[in-house]
Amino acid sequence: MLRILLVNDTAKPIAELCQGLEAHGYQVLQAVASPRAMLKAVEEGRPDVVIIDTESPSRDTLEQLAVMNSAAPRPVVMFTPDADQALIRTAVAAGVTAYVVDGLAPSRLAPILDVALARFAEEARLRGKLAEAEQRLAERKLIDRAKGVLMDKRGMSEEQAYQSLRNKAMQQGARLGQVARQIIALADLFGEAE
Repeated sequence: MLRILLVNDTAKPIAELCQGLEAHGYQVLQAVASPRAMLKAVEEGRPDVVIIDTESPSRDTLEQLAVMNSAAPRPVVMFTPDADQALIRTAVAAGVTAYVVDGLAPSRLAPILDVALARFAEEARLRGKLAEAEQRLAERKLIDRAKGVLMDKRGMSEEQAYQSLRNKAMQQGARLGQVARQIIALADLFGEAE
């Protein structure tokens, strides 16, 4: 059962929306009337999806979304009649997963939420792959720098330096990048002592 947090900064009553969500089998958490309360509500309620109903997303709403997306990312579906393209791009950059302009009909919620969840999961997968690639690149740079230190200080060839790093990593049961970091730290320490 999906847990839904509603954020409503309009004057419209949301009882019909709550009933529609519950009729589709969703658990609706207590509604939030202010974007400033959104992060706290997300951290406490741990919803699976955040739905925002707004006439037009304010700067405050978008700022709070960006904070929430950084601290406790969740799929966010925004319903608004405002179709301004610049605003849509800003909302998506702030963390909105689905920006829906054509009304908030309870019968349309299930497929919209399914798409938002799938898109959020795909973005999370891509963010994970990007972080992994960045980590591998950073580790590769450390290894190259450590090889350079060994080549310079010990007169080793590049292959010998690499084999030395690899052997040390196997002896310590550590990753090659960890050993490279140790060698660089020692070289920096002795470089400052000279």
